[in-house]
Amino acid sequence: MELEERLNDVRSRIAAAEQQGGRSAGSVQLVAVSKTFDADAIGAALRAGQRIFGENRVQESQLKWPDLKSERPGIELHLIGPLQSNKAAEAVALFDVIETIDREKIARVLADEMRRQTKDPRLYVQVNTGLEPQKAGIAPNDVAVFVAFCRDELGLAIEGLMCIPPAEENPGPHFALLAKLAKVCGVEKLSMGMSGDYETAIAFGATSVRVGSAIFGAR
Repeated sequence: MELEERLNDVRSRIAAAEQQGGRSAGSVQLVAVSKTFDADAIGAALRAGQRIFGENRVQESQLKWPDLKSERPGIELHLIGPLQSNKAAEAVALFDVIETIDREKIARVLADEMRRQTKDPRLYVQVNTGLEPQKAGIAPNDVAVFVAFCRDELGLAIEGLMCIPPAEENPGPHFALLAKLAKVCGVEKLSMGMSGDYETAIAFGATSVRVGSAIFGAR
């Protein structure tokens, strides 16, 4: 299949999952994960009408996205990988959505940079639903307190939560946990689900799914 065919297949499956879950048509946002793919591959997705993309690394994104964003209006770029504090300024300048706030230090640095640049990227807190030591994210029991800290002390408008379930586990309970935490925190957006499980994520309330290999092919 060509990229446009793969993209349309993912869109069709999202629409079917929305319908099956009693969701409104178009209520789930597709974030096409373009990490490691060059401008040519991204260009094919742009020509197919995709405008929302996700990247893992600030430095890689800086090499391709400034030109792409200037050439194509309406692009929305999500940072979905870990953010180091020394890359916060670049992240605020380039990304429209930052999904991976996972500790107090990075929240403080982002708040300072957003004020300095007078920019307001939309913000999500990453939750480590599986308590995996090698993975970034706030522990589930600490999420409510952390979201309140970001809002009340730093003035950050946290709009959603994001998670990456353990690869070897059934993702359903992790998606259910994230949805429960979102209600506790009073946030509406849920970024969860990737190429292998995005339909399950939609069933549990995902408002955006991050799909890479099912669109761009194997890395």
